[in-house]
Amino acid sequence: MAPHAMALTGIEHVLVLSDEIEATRDFYCEALGLEVGARPPLEFPGLWLYVGDVPCVHIAEREAYEEHSRRLGIGASPRADGTGAVDHVSFNGDDYGEIVARLERSGVVAARNTVPGVGLRQLFCEDPNGVRIEINVTPERAGRE
Repeated sequence: MAPHAMALTGIEHVLVLSDEIEATRDFYCEALGLEVGARPPLEFPGLWLYVGDVPCVHIAEREAYEEHSRRLGIGASPRADGTGAVDHVSFNGDDYGEIVARLERSGVVAARNTVPGVGLRQLFCEDPNGVRIEINVTPERAGRE
């Protein structure tokens, strides 16, 4: 009997554990343009950050989330520097010049890369927790520059 394929439809969200929720919120909202939105009454402090109407970045207060996870019997994620086993989280953008300007206004230093042959422009930076962020702008989404 052949195994059934898992019926995944897409990625749901990324959870960032933070000891500094406000600094993490400020990075994602001010530097990247996400917006704080609705969040159910979970058992630990945190925020849900939206791109449009999608709550794609969840922020949780580290100690309270770890305690909650232990109560559920799933344990806490091992502490690691930076992003641990996950190298980066990637977003798409549509206005390279505005993204660069927004990062600069927020004091965020970003490495820049252009992928040869396809014109993909990339920016790499880190959030206040050491999570590496990649932003991709393709020629089709380039917008104003």
